[in-house]
Amino acid sequence: MSNTAKVSGNPFDIFVVGARKGFNIAINNLMPNVVMAYVIAEMLNLLGVMQIIGHLFAPLMGVFGLPGEAVTVLLTAWLSSSAGTGVAISLLSKGQLDVGQITILAPAIFLMGSQLQYMGRLLGVADVPKKYWPLLMAVSILNAIISMLVMRVIA
Repeated sequence: MSNTAKVSGNPFDIFVVGARKGFNIAINNLMPNVVMAYVIAEMLNLLGVMQIIGHLFAPLMGVFGLPGEAVTVLLTAWLSSSAGTGVAISLLSKGQLDVGQITILAPAIFLMGSQLQYMGRLLGVADVPKKYWPLLMAVSILNAIISMLVMRVIA
């Protein structure tokens, strides 16, 4: 007897199987990153580090119409897109970002998101020579910068 279950061709059954898989991915893969990012953002706020970061990065982030604290969204997004989203939501809930500023950040989160994870998972597996890795990372960051400038104009 085979260990694989026979999947029905019924569209409803296919939908239910896909929904279950999606739910499992959300709960097991995405939520831990979002919760971790939210906790880190809370710790930075409680320790006063977020205010220091905001002050240091205010001139740079001001170019994009963002407060200095928004740099934490980009830094965590570089590690994980879902973590960057979690930090953005944390800053939104505290009133440190507004909906317009989230709109400016959103494309950047996904254009440069999870690069650290993808370096080994994708570039390493695809046998991309390591000498090209910094260029590939820089292109993603440049795309994110351009997207924030564009979004500032249209948001």
